[in-house]
Amino acid sequence: MYQSAIRHHSFGKPLEVLQLEQIPRPDPEPGEVRVQLEAATINPSDSGMIGGSYGRLRELPAVAGREGVGVVEKLGMGVSGVALGTRVRFPGEEGAWQEFACAAASDLLVVPEAVPIEQAAISFINPPTAYCLLQKTVALAAGDWLVQNAGNSALGLCVIQMAKAFGYKSISQVRRPELVEPLKAMGADRVVLEGSGWAKNISEMTGGAPVKLALNSIGGRSAIDQIKALGAGGTQVTFGGMVSDKVRFPTRFLIFNNVRLVGFWWDQYARREGSEGVRRVMDQVYAMMADGRLKLPIEGVYPFRQYKAAIEHDRQPRLGKILLKP
Repeated sequence: MYQSAIRHHSFGKPLEVLQLEQIPRPDPEPGEVRVQLEAATINPSDSGMIGGSYGRLRELPAVAGREGVGVVEKLGMGVSGVALGTRVRFPGEEGAWQEFACAAASDLLVVPEAVPIEQAAISFINPPTAYCLLQKTVALAAGDWLVQNAGNSALGLCVIQMAKAFGYKSISQVRRPELVEPLKAMGADRVVLEGSGWAKNISEMTGGAPVKLALNSIGGRSAIDQIKALGAGGTQVTFGGMVSDKVRFPTRFLIFNNVRLVGFWWDQYARREGSEGVRRVMDQVYAMMADGRLKLPIEGVYPFRQYKAAIEHDRQPRLGKILLKP
């Protein structure tokens, strides 16, 4: 038996190296289950893995994609306590852009039925990252201020909605004026345009309260503006680098404002904390998805055979995720 998969045999630009292929359908070993994909998503880190620049790479040829949701479709010998049809995270270690994959039954991350399928498909990377950025890096209290760039990204939308749920005040940096009102409608307290000199007016925006946390996924000038906006003793957490511009070492702010520059990587956190630690974070994420405090927009859904159109769409200015379905 064979299945469809979107794979690459070399590292490079996604549209140049990816191919839709037929590969053998795996059978579960004892203690494993086979999961059938319902929906997968396209993430910025997928390009890094396909291009060969990400922190962890797969052996070639490799199935692309890191995130998806599926249902348990077949049980291996000795598996008990797992029902067919259970919705779980698709086993992403072997690539999410394929119809079937196997995983140890003990490693399954079950998705509550109350979480809609399209929300579940995009729940495994950006929402837990946002949760950890807000809850695991700096001790914030209700009313505290934070700033983030890429406010219209999927992770940025998670930060806006979670910050509102936790009682924090958020400032989101964006590059397009048409994004200001939609982000405010989602709960952003302030939305500022990159390159507008907004950091000079930070005290006016916050009513004199310090900005305690800056979340940086872009780098370059955008990151420097955040450092300028941070209050004394504030922390900037970098978890992405959308641009390759160098960031000048902020000597003055490190010395006189005692700002702190740190990094965060969800994959590393998940490996360190193990499956139980991941489940604790995901329980919080799913509680917010189930009651509507966290809801991410979906802009397009494409079948595997249209993966090139999906990738092209993902590269366009948008306010929502792109999904792939077999």
